[in-house]
Amino acid sequence: MNSPDQPLQLYTWLQAPVVSVAAVAIASGFGQFGAVAALADVAEAFGEVSAGASVAEQAGLSGTVLGVGLAVIRLASLGALPLAGTADRHGRSRVLLACAALGLALVVLGAFSPGYWWFVAAFGLSRPFLSAANAVAQVAVGEHTASADRAKAVALVAAGYGVGAALVAVVRGLVPPSFGFRGTFALAAIPLVLLPLLARWMAEPDRFRARTTGARVRLGSLPELDATGRARLAAMVAIAFVAAFVTGPANSFVYVYAEGILDVAPAVTAALYLAAVPVGLGGLLLGRWGADRWGRRPTAALSLAGVGLAAVLTYAGGLPTTTAGALLAVLFGYAFAPTIAALGNELFPTEVRARVAGWLVATGVVGAVAGLVVFGALADRLDGFSPAAVVVAVPALVATLVFLRLPETRGVELEASSAPGVTGPPPSNA
Repeated sequence: MNSPDQPLQLYTWLQAPVVSVAAVAIASGFGQFGAVAALADVAEAFGEVSAGASVAEQAGLSGTVLGVGLAVIRLASLGALPLAGTADRHGRSRVLLACAALGLALVVLGAFSPGYWWFVAAFGLSRPFLSAANAVAQVAVGEHTASADRAKAVALVAAGYGVGAALVAVVRGLVPPSFGFRGTFALAAIPLVLLPLLARWMAEPDRFRARTTGARVRLGSLPELDATGRARLAAMVAIAFVAAFVTGPANSFVYVYAEGILDVAPAVTAALYLAAVPVGLGGLLLGRWGADRWGRRPTAALSLAGVGLAAVLTYAGGLPTTTAGALLAVLFGYAFAPTIAALGNELFPTEVRARVAGWLVATGVVGAVAGLVVFGALADRLDGFSPAAVVVAVPALVATLVFLRLPETRGVELEASSAPGVTGPPPSNA
């Protein structure tokens, strides 16, 4: 363990220790998004498609079955809480690589699923490892960088995750139908075998090495947090829940809605998600710029509200509104991601940072599960996706007020921003 008095070795957002972590995020995005991108194929393979008017007849499986299946997969990410927390004891790089390897191996196993619930089980088992890997990745790059580079670094990790997710959609649109969801999932073996190469470029953050305690970490316990820290955690947990409550349904049902309800060809949805790549990049740049210029709080609040409004537009009916809504959801979602990740890193001390990240992932899981179940049930009951989208979007608008309970951390280094007294950025000439 390094002495706290020694100078920290920090990196810019484009140096190897940061870029290698972003590369692991690509693998995580590919593995996690496979269940969503191939959902229409899975529903058709394990269900019965007919010319009826219900969601089940058009998509192959009912909205409730699809929603419950996705909810189970999301719920499994609760396991990311203890997994991510182990990075507070065993190190960021070691836990990141181990979780990514196990998660990708389970995705490959999902290619051999004999039925829908076997598919759910395989992806459910992979989810905690991949979710933990993504959470630890954001912590690692946040600790590797100074304040001026932190939003850029976490944006790079978010971009990596988005590229991995987009690759699944692109593969589905380019390969012949015979390739199927099984071939798509099997491709996760490629990033799996590349992990040892990425490990050579990684470095353990000096901030972790210089932490003041190496006490044993048990599950997600956070005894180190004082009253200020617990209040910050409560606010962040509320935001994480609501953000997942709206983004879960907004992103997870787009393929089923477009292909099963609007009868759009897979090539068209692949083009939509290909278009989402530059839009997502624009969102990351917007979020990074806003976080460094306006501040973490206002940028995150506006982005969250934008995601909610975009979700309503996505399911309003017709390909034009679906396209516009889906792309706007990507824009605002990717603007939100680096901003909230930077804020989460900056509000809590190094000794608990990975566990806090695990708590936020777990809370997001609960929020996503709630959103998926509510959305799927309402879609069946009301025979439409539009009213369900309105229900899940309203909390996102209300939750923007929670940011008022958090301090602004723009321009403040981690050692100072995690202290109880921080209320805002330093003067411009600091």
